Amino acid sequence: MGTSDLYREVVNSISAHVAIIDEEGIILETNRTWDQFASDNEMQESFQSVGTNYLNICQLASDDKSEEAAEANKVAQGIRAVLTGKLPEFMAHYPCHSPEQKRWFIVRVVPFREEQQAKAIVTHENITPIMEMQEALREKELELLQEREKLEETNTALRVLLRQRDEDRTRLEETVYNNVDRLVLPYIEKLLQGRLSDKHRTLAEIADNNLRDIISPFLRTLSSLGLLLTPQEIEVANLVRNGRSSKEIADIMALSVAGVDFHRKRLRQKLGLANTKKNLRSFLLTLESK
Repeated sequence: MGTSDLYREVVNSISAHVAIIDEEGIILETNRTWDQFASDNEMQESFQSVGTNYLNICQLASDDKSEEAAEANKVAQGIRAVLTGKLPEFMAHYPCHSPEQKRWFIVRVVPFREEQQAKAIVTHENITPIMEMQEALREKELELLQEREKLEETNTALRVLLRQRDEDRTRLEETVYNNVDRLVLPYIEKLLQGRLSDKHRTLAEIADNNLRDIISPFLRTLSSLGLLLTPQEIEVANLVRNGRSSKEIADIMALSVAGVDFHRKRLRQKLGLANTKKNLRSFLLTLESK
């Protein structure tokens, strides 16, 4: 096998479509893949074959206003630039769709000089899988963008709902405050001004204090500390804040004094007052202002 036959065999074995054109754009040689593509796409025998002016083919393809026409014109200009030495190499990708499928190719043109005559090697490589992957990625990016926009809309709606909830809670607190202040406390004050036994007066005072606590920030502040206080500890804390002694608290809650002292000790631990000289009532009073 001669050198020229070896070169031809090598060129015929590659997957790219290869053609050699002269300085006028006439196709001088093609490889088997180039010919097979023309046959598979039912092109005329003279179309894109040896002896055909490839530049004229590009010119004909660029006569309409399609995307493929614009790319064909760009390829023709690139080939001329390589043939005249203005460019050392030209490369571009272009669509070449058929009725059955979408296809993309990349064209590469490099100079090939022989006996001082300008020639060029034109190769076309099918890059459809790469382009399809890029299109799939673009579609996925679009989907992700749309999902992000939906999430932003959902977050906006949630923020509106949370703000509305806070406003509703504020209105509810104001309603409770106004109702207790105007419709309940005045009657308890009148009750306390009457003749009551010591026990009944104590209970009325507790009711008065508890109702005032409901409309004060103390219990909300105590709850917001996240201390997981038991109901009895909350009640003891409220009575201590109101200045009740351990004995008074024991009588009110039906506990022993030792039991009340145990709750006071637990409160100091949970409030971070253990092993300090801070007064429990003074500390609880500071919570009301927070």
